[in-house]
Amino acid sequence: MTALPGLIATADAAHASDALPLHAVTAAAFADWSSRQSPTLQAWLNAQQFTAAAGSHALLPGSDGLAGAVLGIGDAHDPFAYAHAPYALPAGDWRLAEPLDTAATAALQLGWGLGSYRFTRYRDATRAPARLICDLDADTAAQLAACLRTRDLINTPTEHMGPDEMEAVAREIARTHGADIDVLAGDDLLTHNFPAIHAVGRASHRAPRLIVLRWGDAAHPHVAIVGKGVCFDTGGLDIKAAAGMRNMKKDMGGAAHAIALAELIMARRLPVRITLLVPAVENAIGPNAYRPGEVIATRKGISVEIDNTDAEGRIVLGDALTYAAEQSPQLILDFATLTGAARIALGPDLPVLFSNDDALADDWLAAGIRDVDPLWRMPLHRPYNRYLTSGIADLANSGATSMAGCITAALYLERFVPSALPWAHLDVYSWNDSDRPGRPAGGEAQALRSCYAMLKARFGQS
Repeated sequence: MTALPGLIATADAAHASDALPLHAVTAAAFADWSSRQSPTLQAWLNAQQFTAAAGSHALLPGSDGLAGAVLGIGDAHDPFAYAHAPYALPAGDWRLAEPLDTAATAALQLGWGLGSYRFTRYRDATRAPARLICDLDADTAAQLAACLRTRDLINTPTEHMGPDEMEAVAREIARTHGADIDVLAGDDLLTHNFPAIHAVGRASHRAPRLIVLRWGDAAHPHVAIVGKGVCFDTGGLDIKAAAGMRNMKKDMGGAAHAIALAELIMARRLPVRITLLVPAVENAIGPNAYRPGEVIATRKGISVEIDNTDAEGRIVLGDALTYAAEQSPQLILDFATLTGAARIALGPDLPVLFSNDDALADDWLAAGIRDVDPLWRMPLHRPYNRYLTSGIADLANSGATSMAGCITAALYLERFVPSALPWAHLDVYSWNDSDRPGRPAGGEAQALRSCYAMLKARFGQS
């Protein structure tokens, strides 16, 4: 799993007793906490007008220099309540001065790790984060590693995270956890009836592929996890404007989520059997790029007229979802950076959930609330299928209207999933547009922890 920045287990700390004390205090509890401190310390904090407001901190003086710090937090169970600490505090080792409850301790560790993260493949961080010495919770550490894996995959530019490199990551994870992996690439996709994946990726100099990873006991419930792996999206012949293309290395954000979730399940050995499916392609421009107006075949036998080559994610997912359903899983989960319309509806922080199963959707939403990893459900309003009507094929991949864009995209995907098979689709932004504590600009994992919590609640933990 990805290394955990800013955190060090107590057993691994050479001089844990020398770590500076850190007091994590809410604004509501600050007056009571302050009343139990020395008059000198109270005067020091009063002079700074410190109230333990969320996102604040105050350094505490000692006779030999720095004696500790107070961290102002909001909701103690929100990981991001602590995420400002690693770079607000001076570098060095810190320890929690007063114990927190179990949920808050997990939130602290998770938030500290998220706040410590910097993408350093191409340049070093400007400074080291403050380190928290703690008794690391194994489940929390694994969830943090999954979030950081997601960020790293998305942040890596396409020349170093194309279909080949994504396959290499999947193979590395398979080796680590004893999973089986198969890959169909190039014209083998046609031979094995994945024509839609091939159509989208055929113009790139890097062959399109379908990555299939299998893990788990055959006696356990079977979960299929599908991730959109468009490693770069030019828009195809319906080319994007420069501003829209600038960050399209993140168009494999769905695959990053799916890969990280599968790795997390395997690392924690959840009693489930998983099939991970990643259609990895580059939507490029070339002499053999698929064209607006042509009709492509799909694995399910549905003919699709291409209204817009920039609506490519749903096309590759259609073949992958069809294959997922053929494996007869208990449920299917898919992750995709699918539509700008989802961002217009809910902004960058809230992934959009669609599901054909109320119990599945409710379980995921409830986990999002419990774990402060939110998502929001939107309807599969089937009358909007009229926006995907084709005059010459069974289905169009897009339509003339910009209305209900994320709903029509989800309805397109639904055509490739049997109605009796529980399915949830997450339209996820996978990105932070600007720096915030714990959320540095760049790739982001969203509703990944809540999905894992939902699966753990449904199927238990071994």
